Amino acid sequence: MSLVNDDPRVEHRISKLNGCTYHYLHALPAGGKFVCTVFLIHGWPDISMGWRCQIPVLVDMGCRVVAMDMMGYGGSDAPPVPPNSISLYGLKRAADDIAALAKELGAPKIVLGGHDWGGFVVWRAAQWHPDLVSHVFSVCTPYTPPQETFFSTEDLVKGPLPQFAYQLHLASGEVEKVVHDEHSIRQFLKGMYGAKGPDGEAIFLPERGVLGENLDKIGEGGLLGGEVLDYYVKQYLKHGIHPTLNWYRTRHQNFLDDQALLDKKTITQPVLFIQATRDNVLKPEMSKNMEKFIPNLTRGEVETGHWALTQKPADVNRILSAWFEAQGLVGSKGTGKSSL
Repeated sequence: MSLVNDDPRVEHRISKLNGCTYHYLHALPAGGKFVCTVFLIHGWPDISMGWRCQIPVLVDMGCRVVAMDMMGYGGSDAPPVPPNSISLYGLKRAADDIAALAKELGAPKIVLGGHDWGGFVVWRAAQWHPDLVSHVFSVCTPYTPPQETFFSTEDLVKGPLPQFAYQLHLASGEVEKVVHDEHSIRQFLKGMYGAKGPDGEAIFLPERGVLGENLDKIGEGGLLGGEVLDYYVKQYLKHGIHPTLNWYRTRHQNFLDDQALLDKKTITQPVLFIQATRDNVLKPEMSKNMEKFIPNLTRGEVETGHWALTQKPADVNRILSAWFEAQGLVGSKGTGKSSL
């Protein structure tokens, strides 16, 4: 599917939230009436347009849809760190900015969905703002409760999650040295979304990170090409890749913020979790204990890799639609039952 830029229901908007400027996609059903408001939160190295296959379907169901460029990405601000605090890229700040945008848009309740880093954001936003977030869905990203003890990324890599070694590379400052101009950004994005070199060379391995030596080998193919790729490159040229990598430098800050949530480990809202069965980072076994903390959990799965939103959009959208209907958020033919 191409960009949603040519969908008359979708507009680009800018808002100032807690002192920082955010760009977001805002979509309304024809006629402007909607039955619920859905916020969509992307991950790395995605942008709001990463939800391009879901936005039209949700709007068709009668939802108002808001897809944000998160801090450091695309048309949103990218405050430098230092002098600014790394907390600007933390989960607590993201949750508070979501709440600020919901207030600005006059939405007392929102359905909150995320993918990749966006999945981590929506879990915490549901805990920080339980009166705002009525329902939660996450694609690929399992729920991890707040912890009493700090575990560094190094601890995780040496222990249960060796596939998280890429996070050490992304946080190191090395990636910016090789992904820094239009050509390298284009090659990087193509490779991250599945394009390969002539001998199968990859741009990314979970156990290593970004393979800069393969940048110039990456050819065409994968999930990004044509106008979609051009749009992504244009967005990344605004700030470069560095600020997006600040999200991988927030682990201790997020731990500190989480200490206020230690008595809120249970997610009480209705939750949908969609597992990508071939995700080689957020592996299926990582979600096995979610029922312990989420009493109202619905599971779905898609036979694909990490980029489920665009690899298997029909399957993702089918699961989303069925859950929205089962929750009474929309009617069986996209006519809503209640206004949120």
